Amino acid sequence: MLYSLFSALGSFPGSRLFTYISFRAILAGVIALLVSIWFGNWFIDFMKRHNISETQRDASIDPFNVAKKGVPTMGGIIVIAAILLPCLLLGKLTNVYMILMLITTLLMGALGFADDYIKTFRKNKDGLNGWVKIAGQITLGLIVGLTLRFCPAVSMNEVVTSHIEDNVVIVEKTPEIKSTQTTIPFVKHHNFNYADLFSWTGENNKYRFGWIFFVLLTVFVVAAVSNGANLNDGMDGMCAGNSAIIGIALLILAYTSGSVVWAEYFDVMYIPGSEELVVFLASFVGALVGYLWFNGFPAMVFMGDTGSLTVGGIIGVCAMVIHKELMVPLLCGVFLMESVSVILQTQVYKWNKKKGKHVRVWKRTPLHDHFRTSVDQVLKNDPTCTIFFKGSTNLHHESKIVLRFCIVTLILAAITILTLKIR
Repeated sequence: MLYSLFSALGSFPGSRLFTYISFRAILAGVIALLVSIWFGNWFIDFMKRHNISETQRDASIDPFNVAKKGVPTMGGIIVIAAILLPCLLLGKLTNVYMILMLITTLLMGALGFADDYIKTFRKNKDGLNGWVKIAGQITLGLIVGLTLRFCPAVSMNEVVTSHIEDNVVIVEKTPEIKSTQTTIPFVKHHNFNYADLFSWTGENNKYRFGWIFFVLLTVFVVAAVSNGANLNDGMDGMCAGNSAIIGIALLILAYTSGSVVWAEYFDVMYIPGSEELVVFLASFVGALVGYLWFNGFPAMVFMGDTGSLTVGGIIGVCAMVIHKELMVPLLCGVFLMESVSVILQTQVYKWNKKKGKHVRVWKRTPLHDHFRTSVDQVLKNDPTCTIFFKGSTNLHHESKIVLRFCIVTLILAAITILTLKIR
């Protein structure tokens, strides 16, 4: 909105500032943070006045007797509002990548809101049917994958080089193409093309199969990361803190991919137009930091699926758009651990139950709950249960668990950025 306005004004004093990604990104981040705090305060008061709050949690599951029943939920609305406003004001709304991110925010937000609505207003703790969630995630993945395949505005330059002639910087780029290439961490001068997996089908067919694989991979990444973020949202400040750190790392990767200079320096593919993601991600990080004002322990509001599914969807889509999806297992390592812990726990328990045994890998899942659950708590409910990893007898307060998980994410984010040079 403001970007288009100041672009039309041309030589109006100060209008050139809006042509700089760095200026718009910083301003968007600040606006998102302020909106998140201001709107969050109003939202929490509104939810309390109407007695719309968390009904499923209580102090019985926490060894430190931290009661959370009655805390307002659906706080993801705060994050979504704080992302959308600065993007609509400062973003280039004709940019295909900005449009995709806005669609992601609205679609995943609507999916999460429907789940929270059923849990809160209809008092159904199961929420939205699991298959409906999966269908929504698949739909988003298909929208993103097919847009990247067929939209004429989506392209990349595999190699960018520059040199100086007569004090003028000359930039040379390979032709703009549509490609299924992606960046491989730790490997220098080598991007992997998914089409090469299908070389056995022939020169022409391998690209068709490569794009089919890319679209299906997009669906998988979106679903996996959004569900991982959803599982991570179980303690005050956990999901928002980890996601903000991941958002900063993605911002750096997006800036690198959208800049000719930095794409050449780090030897990664140049994606024209992807620099607009920096504005979106700055809003994303600002919104989450502002949300932490209320969500840090003790939480005044919970994110709910409205927020966690949206946050995860944004991270997954952004990684696919800048072709850095192979970095997701490293960057989102905490989300991965949470998901694997639940899957492994469930499968081991079911497999042994058929044999008449009660076996758990961890005391509780997702993994963060393992560190605040005692063996006695588990055995009280299931005296015959066998636990593989009992861990320390010292239980940790959730604020310490959250801090340590965020430190782990910070380390993983740093390593992810370092892979651009350590190759």
